[in-house]
Amino acid sequence: MRSFEKLTSLKEYIPIKKKEGGEKNIGLLVDGPNMLRKEFSLNLDLVRQIMSEYGNMRVGKVLLNQYASDKLIEAIVNQGFTPIVVAGDTDVYMAVEAMELIYNPNIDIIALMTRDADFLPIINKAKENGKDTIVIGAEPGFSAALQNSADHAIILKPENSRPRKKRATPEED
Repeated sequence: MRSFEKLTSLKEYIPIKKKEGGEKNIGLLVDGPNMLRKEFSLNLDLVRQIMSEYGNMRVGKVLLNQYASDKLIEAIVNQGFTPIVVAGDTDVYMAVEAMELIYNPNIDIIALMTRDADFLPIINKAKENGKDTIVIGAEPGFSAALQNSADHAIILKPENSRPRKKRATPEED
């Protein structure tokens, strides 16, 4: 049997797609039970358009609980997102997914679509690891601490109105 050299770095062996023109790669996680509610009537296509202003969305996952309808799951898939159905509370699973994105060298921006202040440690850990951060939320109940901790905060309005950006856009930076 032949002996193989010990792998010192996966980056040497795995081809990584080069970024075009300085575009940043985005990993977006959506807190489905918190954000995909009838009272908000939010459109994931609009979220995708907003993300395109910041870079290329490479990961788009929507976390759902076991009560998500088949129609909702189908709509998420049709809009190009990956639905993840979790038994019980989605917060822990979303935190695990976020940590995977934080330590993924191919992701430059961590975007969380939630109103929940429970994700404040995720934003802080992403920034500690050199990632840009975006939070996307809706009123009422969009955590002020979450908005103030992220590099960019976007407050979504009902479906027919434009979102309000709380921080500078990439062009203004």
